[in-house]
Amino acid sequence: MKILVTGCCGFIGSHLCEKLLNEKYIIFGIDNINDYYKVSIKQKNLDILKKYDNFTFYKESIVNTNIVQKTQPTIIVHLAAMAGVRYSLENPCLYIKNNVEGQTNLLEQSVKNNVELFIYASSSSVYGKNTKVPFQENDELNNINSPYAASKRHCEIMANLYNKLYKLPVIGLRFFTVYGPRGRPDMAPYKFLSKILNSEKFDKYGTGESYRDYTYIDDIVNGILGAIKNKNKKTCEVYNLGNSSPVSLNEFISLCEKVTKKKAKFNQLPDQPGDVPKTYADITKAKRDLDYNPSTTLEKGLTQTFNWLKTIN
Repeated sequence: MKILVTGCCGFIGSHLCEKLLNEKYIIFGIDNINDYYKVSIKQKNLDILKKYDNFTFYKESIVNTNIVQKTQPTIIVHLAAMAGVRYSLENPCLYIKNNVEGQTNLLEQSVKNNVELFIYASSSSVYGKNTKVPFQENDELNNINSPYAASKRHCEIMANLYNKLYKLPVIGLRFFTVYGPRGRPDMAPYKFLSKILNSEKFDKYGTGESYRDYTYIDDIVNGILGAIKNKNKKTCEVYNLGNSSPVSLNEFISLCEKVTKKKAKFNQLPDQPGDVPKTYADITKAKRDLDYNPSTTLEKGLTQTFNWLKTIN
């Protein structure tokens, strides 16, 4: 089977490709290798993937690529996007162009080239400032709090539209704070562990009572594999992929200290615009349809992330 993975040089994309390549799928990867964070990190991820004979890479933008027509994949796993809530507040147009226009381009090509299943990355941020927890897939989404979240919600709407208009099978995956080895350097798990390791200060926003549902990369990849296999032949669904065990920021910092065996130093700052007070995934639906069963505790996942960080510092 031929699978196209967009954002293949990113954190989740590179881990997914590695798993699929080892399972002998034919993988086409596309990434524009932008400089939102260090290009060298993405290049190292690409170097891992290029070792496989069943991998072909295209350095192109999803906004104007014709890669679906070129490669004729059976399934698309669309992970490429401009990421980051705070950066989206400064550059909203960039997020609409890359995330919404990019996905629409791929959806349009998928219809014209008979793609059998279009899987795409959404985000827990679409729940915004919703107060009812845990978040369920059928919750109302009227409290979106950033251009990034708005772009992801728009992508869900466009996917649903293409299913209604053209019967394109679509599955959306709402990721909840993914972390692990090769993780994004702008996210708290990487940033906090790295700063503590190097005895540097990091920024702590708010009182520390906000909480997040941190999800380890291997668990996320297994959830995507469940969507690829699509055992129940779903044609238009969205699923939460979280750990369903949220922890507060204060607890998270304490765990980082435990894992590193060092005391954290931080700058105490007020809450930031665009931040949400909590994320907490109800994963009942993903367990049922995708055989999704996250098994990595936060302490174990942070330990494995820290062990990896020590090898690159």
